[in-house]
Amino acid sequence: TRTGRIRFTFPEGKGNILLNLGEGLTNESGATVRRVSDTEVVGCKLMGTFCYNPQAVFPLYFAMRVDRKPAKQGFWKFQRPKKGVEAEWDVDDAKYKLYPDFGKTISGDDIGVWYTYDTKPGEIIEVSVGVSFVSEENAMLNLNTEQPRDITFDKIYADARKRWNDDLSRIIVDGGTDDQKTVFYTALYHTLLHPNILQDVDGRYPAMESNAVMSTDGNRYTVFSLWDTYRNLHQLMTLVYPERQLDMVRSMVDMSKEWGWLPKWELFGRETFTMEGDPAIPVIIDTWRKGLTDFDMDAAYAAMKKSATTQGKDNPMRPDNDPYIEKGYIPLGYFAGDNSGDNSVSHALEYYVADNALAWLAEERGEKDFAKELRKRAAGWRNYYSKESGTLRPINADGSFLTPFDPRQGENFEPVPGFHEGSAWNYTFYVPHDIDGLSKVMGGKRQFVDKLQKVFDEGLYDPANEPDIAYPYLFSRFKGEEWRTSKLVGELLAKHFTTKPDGLPGNDDTGTMSAWAVFSMMGLYPDVPGVPEYTLTTPVFDKVTINLGDHPLEISKVSDGKNSIMLDGKPARHRITHSELMQSGRLQFHVNE
Repeated sequence: TRTGRIRFTFPEGKGNILLNLGEGLTNESGATVRRVSDTEVVGCKLMGTFCYNPQAVFPLYFAMRVDRKPAKQGFWKFQRPKKGVEAEWDVDDAKYKLYPDFGKTISGDDIGVWYTYDTKPGEIIEVSVGVSFVSEENAMLNLNTEQPRDITFDKIYADARKRWNDDLSRIIVDGGTDDQKTVFYTALYHTLLHPNILQDVDGRYPAMESNAVMSTDGNRYTVFSLWDTYRNLHQLMTLVYPERQLDMVRSMVDMSKEWGWLPKWELFGRETFTMEGDPAIPVIIDTWRKGLTDFDMDAAYAAMKKSATTQGKDNPMRPDNDPYIEKGYIPLGYFAGDNSGDNSVSHALEYYVADNALAWLAEERGEKDFAKELRKRAAGWRNYYSKESGTLRPINADGSFLTPFDPRQGENFEPVPGFHEGSAWNYTFYVPHDIDGLSKVMGGKRQFVDKLQKVFDEGLYDPANEPDIAYPYLFSRFKGEEWRTSKLVGELLAKHFTTKPDGLPGNDDTGTMSAWAVFSMMGLYPDVPGVPEYTLTTPVFDKVTINLGDHPLEISKVSDGKNSIMLDGKPARHRITHSELMQSGRLQFHVNE
């Protein structure tokens, strides 16, 4: 969980192993490394500055061990040629300064450790690495605990393979092509990478937005890319890996206790504030409504209510909360807190989804007036609808629509007022909690369906942009149009999820795109965050068996010329509740293929 083992097989001659601390998947530079023995080093590397937050940095501590003493070893430093900061230079001009006789501590931006061996043909040298977000000592503790000196590479490999096979075997698929199976299980594997464990083997972890170190008896999770994952990944965890989802929710609630707010986009104990919205709210409420309730909901509700009601100037989660509460929308020019620009419409749309979910919980807890206010807010998307453009449209400070306005601007990720990383078309149908209302303002079912179909026909749909990834499922809200969902989902899977090197639609966004594929290939999708329902569509495989713990759920496809869905032998709708799904044992699609 916290360590890795690497095996190098060398030819005859000089074999070198380099630990390069100057390069890494981070915007930060700088590291320190210290020799502990002839075969061990420990150190720390600065990480972070993810996306738009230059302050969200954190230390990654490490311990590294080689399994045999080298013939020579030392530190090295990479030095750029002195041609001036802005000068063009070639890597061949650079100098590597070696420190073969210095065995204490070295720090710098581009430093490393080197080991040289006199190797025989096929000689194997193994390197073990442990990491910690607490201290160098804990990195070594993690390494020694998870990889005692007598554990072999083959044992670690076998254990890891078994653990992954057990995890992936929670869902068994039959039928389909080999490529489809590869895509499915690769996607399922991706969904299990993040969030990931933060605490060390002794339970210690860095507290949220604090210099404190805390301890837990359970699992503390980190890397909550919630603007992405609140749409589908956590729903997948709840369905297939409920014990992990509970730990994830507990982790989020504990974060609110440690720093006062639920996470938005948390990374190793730091809040990056990447993207917008209040995405922890629908995740926690969705989990609760699906029966996973063994967490501190009182604390969770207090944190949700705090972010929903606190004034913007004091609210890092909703910095534009004041006009949102007062007007039901956010005008242009009110807030642009990072270098992504003014994202007023995008911000508001995310708040609508969160407040719709929160309204249900407030009602359940007896706060009827607050629930009524939240439902009113969640309907505020109507302020943005422009009959002239036929889309949602940014609103100026004086209440008028932005003019001139091109609803296609932003489709190539160029900056556009009001929308974040997308065009108006990528956001206009993102009112998942009120599709009936959106249909009405568009003129009714026919106009809604035609306009939504236009998004796909004219290339306005972006399969890698979260706000519109559920668009194909919206057709199924209208009787007689469900075939469009099935057709589009099948086409999108075949086009964008393949075994080729570019077999993902852009960034996987910590499993979000892969979760879309997993759900879609199984034949169901959770298209309203915070609401325990699924839209059904034709599965890719002949049979999918999900281990629900107390019983298996079998989803099957029968090509018999019919066009119907049966749940435990009884006719079912194209939308079912989580409760109906969990209580069932068999979901069967009869299709005309």
